[in-house]
Amino acid sequence: MAGERRGEFKGINAQRTVTVNRPRADVYRFWRDFTNLTFMEHLESVSVKDDKQSHWVAKGPAGKMLEWDAAIVREVENERIEWESNQGSDMISGGLVLFKDAPGERGTEIQVVMVYDPPGGGVGAAFAKLFGENPSQKIREDLRRLKQLLETGEIPTISGQPQG
Repeated sequence: MAGERRGEFKGINAQRTVTVNRPRADVYRFWRDFTNLTFMEHLESVSVKDDKQSHWVAKGPAGKMLEWDAAIVREVENERIEWESNQGSDMISGGLVLFKDAPGERGTEIQVVMVYDPPGGGVGAAFAKLFGENPSQKIREDLRRLKQLLETGEIPTISGQPQG
């Protein structure tokens, strides 16, 4: 990642890719409106402050709420969005989302790369993994929900349905 804090990331690095049957410009525009990103399971809210700055609230391990501010450090319309948490944030994180045309005119490939040091550093990362919080798996599940949302307009769920 391009930011000057790159060397600070010592924790978790997670990466996943998904193909969505939608034009790249549509997928990029949806993602770029960060308030749309609450399809992610742990993300409670995103408040956009301006064109580059945003405030994030997420559920962390053991139900702890995490909040941080982030800034876009590099952006190429319809191709990439790169961000880092602001200095002084409890959550040191950064990431990159790449958007490219899928082979065979099958839509858009979205590649997500996230790097972060959870609260508690290595201890926090071990704690998160101990309780099933595998970041690569969570990104895969979030991207599956995004694919469903963009292709069908909804995310199917069995929540609230009786067991049978």
